[in-house]
Amino acid sequence: MMAVPVKEVMQASSAMLQKQLYAIFTRPSGGIEPILANMEEHLAFQVSLEKEGILYAASPMWSDDEKSWEGDGLVVVRAASREEAIAIAERDPMHARGARTFTVRPWMINEGTVTIRLDSSSQTFSIL
Repeated sequence: MMAVPVKEVMQASSAMLQKQLYAIFTRPSGGIEPILANMEEHLAFQVSLEKEGILYAASPMWSDDEKSWEGDGLVVVRAASREEAIAIAERDPMHARGARTFTVRPWMINEGTVTIRLDSSSQTFSIL
């Protein structure tokens, strides 16, 4: 497989956002039961990362047919390095207690949009 050095990718996309984040892919290590047993602590951990400004996004990942959840998840964090992102993932109760294993991949955002609609009259918002 051919690989392109990061420096070349950065140069080619120099006019774009180039926001460096880290994607944590998390998978069950012993079935769904240990995941469900640790869910409350896991979600509290995720909320704490959000409040600290570390968590960019997190979510369950559905099965390929989009009909079930087998325990996989994706967590995207702001970190100074891959090593720091790994340390964050290791603190997650799911990983610390062995309910899930994880891999961390650097992920750079270049393209995309986020739209937030705020309706003042109803004091509601939606993310489109």
